[in-house]
Amino acid sequence: MPKKTMNVYPVLLAGGTGSRLWPVSRELYPKQLVSLVGADSLVQGTIRRLLPDLEASRVRIVCGEEHYFEIARHLQEMGVPPDGKILTEPCGRNTAPAILLAALNILKTEKDAILLVFPSDHVISDGEGFRERLGEAISLAKKGHIVTFGIKPSSPETGYGYIEGTKPVRGGALTIKRFVEKPDEKTAERYVSAGNFFWNSGMFAFKASVLIEEFKSHAPALLRSLRSMLSKSPVIPADKYAQLPDLSIDYAIMEKTRKGVVLPSDFGWSDIGSWKSLYDFLPKVQDNNVVEGDVILRETRNCFIRGNNRLVVANDIEDIVIVETPDTVFVSNLHTSRDVKSIVADLKKKGRKEYQCHTTVHRPWGTYTILEENKNTKIKRIVVYPGAKLSMQMHHHRSEHWIVVQGTAKIVNGDQVVFLEENQSTYVAKTSRHRLENPGKVPLHIIEVQIGPYLEEDDIVRFDDDFGRK
Repeated sequence: MPKKTMNVYPVLLAGGTGSRLWPVSRELYPKQLVSLVGADSLVQGTIRRLLPDLEASRVRIVCGEEHYFEIARHLQEMGVPPDGKILTEPCGRNTAPAILLAALNILKTEKDAILLVFPSDHVISDGEGFRERLGEAISLAKKGHIVTFGIKPSSPETGYGYIEGTKPVRGGALTIKRFVEKPDEKTAERYVSAGNFFWNSGMFAFKASVLIEEFKSHAPALLRSLRSMLSKSPVIPADKYAQLPDLSIDYAIMEKTRKGVVLPSDFGWSDIGSWKSLYDFLPKVQDNNVVEGDVILRETRNCFIRGNNRLVVANDIEDIVIVETPDTVFVSNLHTSRDVKSIVADLKKKGRKEYQCHTTVHRPWGTYTILEENKNTKIKRIVVYPGAKLSMQMHHHRSEHWIVVQGTAKIVNGDQVVFLEENQSTYVAKTSRHRLENPGKVPLHIIEVQIGPYLEEDDIVRFDDDFGRK
């Protein structure tokens, strides 16, 4: 009787905020949702390079609850139905709980499976080389190894952790001697010269059953806690999940297991962990510059310049990064640009909204963009996806004017239900219950003008959510 083939599940880790790529990456719209290399977002690019070798139906993505709807939309854009593929965490607790969550979810329907774990915000330039290593990793995983992809270092990089390999196993893999934290430059140079040290990519391959056994041995309390949560309800309780230890998979399992092997890999990998690493990955134009958007250069060399809506003009500069967004301009020495992480932390301490969100905010029903704001007036552009609707709500202190600029709007305004076409408008008075809905097949665009002395979110009384649930 033929042996049943073990199914392979790609698991994408889509947590984190990518603060080293601020101001493009923000807490509510992190780098995995952004198009940084080509037209795809990073999460879309990660999925696309797995297809058609692996089945889209088996993709699982672990992300924060606040990113669920946008991840789902990115899957839909690719023609991949999101149902059952997205696992949400109430809060981030590092990679060990996230990977274990995916493994337990998959084992609900599979006796066993091969899991391939990938950060969703990395890029790879050599697709053929990647697929070759992927096949070897799957073969090793079937033999009971826990495989980590070790990137052959091209330079003495101090921003990555390293893995030291020792005895050959098969397919070029080596047993793991140790994991090393980010080294200083002299130590990194020594690692590169040695030839058996590799950058820690955070990518893995293993049997689900093997991983569970390792959790039983090395992190049993975490395994018991998460199993208990999942057995009681499909919705993970936020308070209990927040009590899980903040553990990386390296610390919880990889540094302790005897089944770990490192698979040396060289397929044009980058973690896009800073503007400098993105600069290194992208093709250069004249004078070794990387340019995106409406940019004019004069006597400018070795720079990364990314524009958004405005013209950016650079004159007589070198080794500089300039990133323009609608509400922020970031300027830094290119080589120290990863220090922006500490700037984001300062913005958060000061209560600045720029650390968290853009002027355009993504919601389950669409987006809104703040065009102008002052003490008594706020002007927004609202885009509602086809078939979507906002919550039924009411405001105590402000009135609103809605002007349709594209599409058809269905509006509940007090006791009335009206349909508005392009170039038509309506007025929503204070204390009037109202809802905006797009009944059409194209996105609905409206301009909203809020007028009143109290424009904050606290002024909103919601009677249901963005799906009509009370």
